[in-house]
Amino acid sequence: MKIQLSEHFSYKKLLRFTLPSIIMMIFTSIYSVVDGFFVSNFVGKTPFAAVNFIMPFLMILGAFGFMFGTGGSALISKTMGEGDKERAKRLFSLFIYVSAGCGVLIAAAGIIFIRPVAAFLGAEGTMLDDCVRYGRIILIALPAYMLQFEFQSFFVTAEKPHLGLGVTIAAGVTNMILDALLVAVFSLGLVGAAAATAISQCVGGVIPLIYFLCPNSSTLRLTRTKFDGRALFKACTNGVSELMSNISMSIVGMLYNMQLIKYAGENGVAAYGVLMYVNFIFLAAFIGYSVGTAPIIGYNYGSGNHSELKNLLKKSLRLIGIFSVVMVIAAEGLARPLAAMFVGYDPELFEMTLRGFIIYSFSFLFSGIAIFGSSFFTALNDGLISALISFLRTLVFQVAAVLIFPLIWGIDGIWMSIVAAELMAVGVTVMFLLTKRKKYHY
Repeated sequence: MKIQLSEHFSYKKLLRFTLPSIIMMIFTSIYSVVDGFFVSNFVGKTPFAAVNFIMPFLMILGAFGFMFGTGGSALISKTMGEGDKERAKRLFSLFIYVSAGCGVLIAAAGIIFIRPVAAFLGAEGTMLDDCVRYGRIILIALPAYMLQFEFQSFFVTAEKPHLGLGVTIAAGVTNMILDALLVAVFSLGLVGAAAATAISQCVGGVIPLIYFLCPNSSTLRLTRTKFDGRALFKACTNGVSELMSNISMSIVGMLYNMQLIKYAGENGVAAYGVLMYVNFIFLAAFIGYSVGTAPIIGYNYGSGNHSELKNLLKKSLRLIGIFSVVMVIAAEGLARPLAAMFVGYDPELFEMTLRGFIIYSFSFLFSGIAIFGSSFFTALNDGLISALISFLRTLVFQVAAVLIFPLIWGIDGIWMSIVAAELMAVGVTVMFLLTKRKKYHY
């Protein structure tokens, strides 16, 4: 039975509505992990390190898709809550057309500047060449990548989260099959891995585009629109927290790589790459839940249903608390087999990865609250507070910790820094939730 944004949400109904988004995000992360698995086991340690070294730069360029997706979704769901469905369709169309154009320009700039950027970050020799080779192929599909993440948010807003899940699964399966064929069977190395990812991103971006261009049963459709600078600015300010979060995480990722090169060499970068792949999977549950609840929150805010806002916040915080405990237990239990899956062929690298994983996984106890808190304020169209939470969580706290902690605890300090940063982010999030209660009536 179809669940509408206007309904009252019990725990069961909330989980049913958000589950496709959660699975979608987890699946998106899993097929990224498959890339790492094939490169590490079939191409080698140095190419694996190169992929992880250049990935933060690629994620920065793709982060604008998150901005248009989350920020635009918040504005569209609020507009739908106010009863203006035609304007919601025009805004949806505007955001898609503008972001597609931006994607082409950003991709072109990335292809031109990727070599000097990689060299500046510390890559050299074979590793530098691998970074450039892999990155340029990925960048060709950047517009589709941006659209893919936008549509993940917009499918939920259109009350079609199951379709978003279906598209993600189709893209993921494409990537897995092509990775196996191009890397493991035809031995195309990094080129094969990059091509597999690029093609899968095109699948994830183009299928939703075709769906929304054609007549459909959802609440949204691509139509003729006109430029609305105010709405575009509002969407960007709403989504700036997600943009900042992704850019900040990428900048911090670069900083982690630079610190790991200094303290542990190429092995450190490879170990961090494994942690990031696993981190994507675990955090995907929090991100998916936040993406799934955001349109509901935005709709009830737009319609002035304060009691439902209170209900959504209370239930969400309880669910995230349960998720967090389960994730830490699961991560600690799975640390050894996951490390072995990626780098079991190198005993020294395996031990470094395992120790890092055991320390790092305690961050899952705290990260969910801050992720949801930022998304919550985005859905309330308060981009400033949302951006501040994300900025402090993903940049300020992490940069301070990763620069200071290694001076005291060496490489263990690098793994501990994320735990400290997430704990501080929870404190900031709780403070804003308490201080903004009267303004938003939740």
